[in-house]
Amino acid sequence: MALTKEQKKKIVEKIEKDVDKQKSMVFVAIDNIKTKDLSAFRKKLKEKDCLIAVVKKTLMNLAFKSKKIEVDKDKLKGEIALVYGFGDEISASKITYKFGEENKSLKILGGYFENKLREKDEIVALALIPSREELYAKVVGSISAPISGLVNVLQGNIRNLVYVLSAIKK
Repeated sequence: MALTKEQKKKIVEKIEKDVDKQKSMVFVAIDNIKTKDLSAFRKKLKEKDCLIAVVKKTLMNLAFKSKKIEVDKDKLKGEIALVYGFGDEISASKITYKFGEENKSLKILGGYFENKLREKDEIVALALIPSREELYAKVVGSISAPISGLVNVLQGNIRNLVYVLSAIKK
């Protein structure tokens, strides 16, 4: 059944509101994806403060025009969904990329990040960036490595002294 003008206006307003709140957005093609897979994807997104919305391209373009976002319709082929990241800039692309690896019917087409349209390659590169916790762990490890090396060197001198003293005792 066709949507009425009023329903279309509400959809466009919802897209505009979500675009205002988002920190990043990923465009995905969801052709031939099963409903249970889409539901599982939706649950994973919800855990990380993200949202997926299946949209019609014409309504999406209307909403984007009012927000001064120019998207090339020809690059967005098939049935389109928008994945919004509200909490973290990278989580939407990370979850989408991981899910796309598991489920080949979900394809990343591009995205919108830091007020710029991004190509698929840029979104994938964003998804491969380590998480904040992983980066913290690497920084702490790199800071503690020289200190632990110094401790081992100092212990080596004491250890050698103990070996020499025990050899003299015998």
